[in-house]
Order: sequence, then C-alpha cells, then structure tokens
Amino acid sequence: MYKVFVNEKPIIITSSRKDAIFSVFLFKEIHFDEIINKLENTDIKGIILYSNNLESDWKSFLTHLKMIPAAGGLVLNSKKDILFIYRNGVWDLPKGWIEKNESIENAAIREVEEECGITNIKIIKPLITTYHIYFHKGAKLKKTHWFLMTSDFNGVLKPQTEEGITQASFKNSFETEKALQNTYQNIKLVYDTYKES
Repeated sequence: MYKVFVNEKPIIITSSRKDAIFSVFLFKEIHFDEIINKLENTDIKGIILYSNNLESDWKSFLTHLKMIPAAGGLVLNSKKDILFIYRNGVWDLPKGWIEKNESIENAAIREVEEECGITNIKIIKPLITTYHIYFHKGAKLKKTHWFLMTSDFNGVLKPQTEEGITQASFKNSFETEKALQNTYQNIKLVYDTYKES
C-alpha cells in the first residue's frame, strides 16, 4: 500500500480489498488530474485507488509528478522527549531536502541540526517514508525518509528563523499528544510508526 497526501487528504493506492473508508476507484480507470482536482476542490475526505499490480501502478502514478527527495528525524533526548519545530502555525518534525550527492542519512542529520541548532545526533534506525503532493510550478511529490534519532544535547535549541521556524523544543508525552492535534497527517504516521516499533 502507498499513501500520498494532497492537502492532508490521502490517496491510498492498494491491492487490498478490505473495507473502504473512502470512495474506491480502479487505478487503471482513473485520470491523474481528475483525482487531484477532486481532492483539491471538493469536500471528499480521501480516495482509494484499487490496483491489480501495485508496484507497476505506483511507478505509473509517479510519472505524473516531479519527485523531491527529503529526509528528517524523530529525535529523542535522554528522557525520551520528542523534538518538535513550530512553523507556519503548525507543529512539525525537522526535515528538509536532500542535497546533490548527499546521503539520505547525512541529509537527515544535517536538516535536524540546521532547523533546531542541535548537535550530537545519532541515527538509531529508519522509521518510514512518507509522501505528499504540493503545488509549485506544477505538481511535486515530496518523498521524505524518516529516521529515529537520539541526542544528548543539553544546550539551548535555536530555531532556524530564516526557514520560518519560530520554536524548537523537546516535548514530553503529554505535550506531544497536544502537538499532534495541530500537525500534518504525515507527522502522525511517523509518530505512529515510532510508537509501534
């Protein structure tokens, strides 16, 4: 199964015939632009695209979009608090674009360091890869590789204000639950994956 968000509404591409919570369309019968238009301009909450050949149909889906690779982290401190950033009125996890010739892991660490003013970051393991479509000179698909990370940093966090980040802070479990009420669906997926692992 692949899940791609458009304005927080999911396109779920799946070969499973489980009970559907959204409208179901056959992948081979859809037109990409029509699906995007439905999600952007109607109160439809999400779409399921049923596939007979998931990997082939996923490759076909990707031909409609320019892929932007990114990487980030769910960072824990010694108390298992989670590092969040606050940008554009929403709580988020630190992430950013992968630079040319940069490894995914190095990009994830660099972006967390830059966005939060933190050091001593170590990657524990990969968590999940998330996808969302945004529109800037055409439709783009941001593919973000997420890692579980730790840091023993004890200094003052410095949000990267030139990137629109106004806060960077570690949140305990109660504060995390509150932040998750004002975040993106992809961030909830990252958090859920962390909790399940």
